[in-house]
Amino acid sequence: MSAVGRQACPLPADPVLGAMAVAMRDAGQWGELVDRSWAWSYMTDDLRLSYGGLLEFADVALGERYAGPTAVQTRLGWRAGENTPELARRAFSAVGGLILADTPGGRRELRERVHPHLRDIVDELSPEHVPALSFEWRGMHSGNEGSACVTAVRLHDGAGRLAGTALITKPGAGMAVVATVAAAGDPDHFERMQRVAKPARRAAAILFADLAASSSLARRISTARYFALGRRLVRAADQCVIDAGGLVGRHAGDGIVAFFLVETAGSESAAARACITAASTLRGRLRHVAERSGLAPDDVVLRFGLHWGSRLYIGQITTGGRAEVNALGDEVNETARIEACAGEGRMLASKDLMERLERPDAAALDLDADHVSYTPLGELATATDKARRDAPAILVCEV
Repeated sequence: MSAVGRQACPLPADPVLGAMAVAMRDAGQWGELVDRSWAWSYMTDDLRLSYGGLLEFADVALGERYAGPTAVQTRLGWRAGENTPELARRAFSAVGGLILADTPGGRRELRERVHPHLRDIVDELSPEHVPALSFEWRGMHSGNEGSACVTAVRLHDGAGRLAGTALITKPGAGMAVVATVAAAGDPDHFERMQRVAKPARRAAAILFADLAASSSLARRISTARYFALGRRLVRAADQCVIDAGGLVGRHAGDGIVAFFLVETAGSESAAARACITAASTLRGRLRHVAERSGLAPDDVVLRFGLHWGSRLYIGQITTGGRAEVNALGDEVNETARIEACAGEGRMLASKDLMERLERPDAAALDLDADHVSYTPLGELATATDKARRDAPAILVCEV
C-alpha cells in the first residue's frame, strides 16, 4: 500500500490505465482509477484537492482494494467527500455491482475483502456486466452534504481484456448550470480564491468603490435599465480587479470591494500598485459603461477609497448559494470611510497604501510617492460625519 501525501499520484504502470490517468489529469477532471481487481490505482490532483477541502491533497491508499478496510478508513479521514460511515455505505451500494462482477470468488470473496461495515450490503448486490454506468454520489463539503454524479467507465486493452475502471465525477448540477457558474469565470481568479479557502491573517491592499448619486439616478430611470447598468458596472469592475491580479470581494448593491494580497502579488509594493491600477483602469472604463447604458458620462461616476491592511482576516465563505471572499479588520471599515469621503469621481488613497510603493512601481503609475502631500480624513471638505467620528486622523491623498 502506498499512501500518497502532498505529491501527485504516480501514473499507473498499466498502459491503458496510465493513458486514462494522463487524459483525466490534463483535462482537470475529478477522476480516479482502479485496476481489474479494484485495487486503487490513481486519483487526479483536482479530486484530491476537493476531498482535502481545498486546503490539502487527500491521502490515497494506492494498491488497496477500493472498498477494503484500509481504503475506507482513508476516506473517513478526508476533510470532504465520502468521509462518514453512512456515505461510505451509499457509495459502495452504488458501485458494488461492478465490483461483484469483477470478483472471481463472487459474494463470498467480496464479503471477505470489504470493510466490515459494508459486508451486509454484499448480499443485496447484483453483478453489473455493463460497459459504463452513472450514479448519484453524496459527500460532505464545507460542512454540508452535497451531491455529485459519478460515471464508471470500463477500460479494456487492445485485445479486449478488462484493464480497470475509471470513476469520473462531476458536480450534481447539469453541465449547462455548471457552465453558467464557472465557464465564464476566470480560472486564475478561481485559483486565487482557493488560496484563501482557509481563513488567515493576510496583508493586502483594499479597494472600495461606489456609484455616486445612485439614489437619484435610480429614481430617474426605469428599474430594468438601472439593473442593466449595475450589471455592466459590476462586470467591468470585476474584470479590472481580476486583470490586476486581485480578489473580488462581496457585492452590495452598486458597491465594489476588492483585495490585492501580498502573497499573490509578490510584494507589498506590487500589491499596492495592483490596487491603484485596478481603480484607475475601472475609472477609465466608466464612459463606455455609461454609453452602453444610454447615459451621459456624468451619470456614471464612482467614488474610490484605497487603503492598506497589514493583518486582515481574509478567507472564503462557501454556502449552498455562493462562494465569495470576505475580509475583516479595522482597515476594511476605514476603507469604507475613505471611499465615502472621496466625492464624485475622486480617488482617495491612504498614506499607509502609498508608502508601500517602491520607486519602480510608483514610476509605472506615474506617481511621485516621495512628494505627496496628505490631509487628515476628518479635515476634508467632503468628510462625512462617520469619517470624522471613526477615522478622522487617517492621512489621505488624491490619486
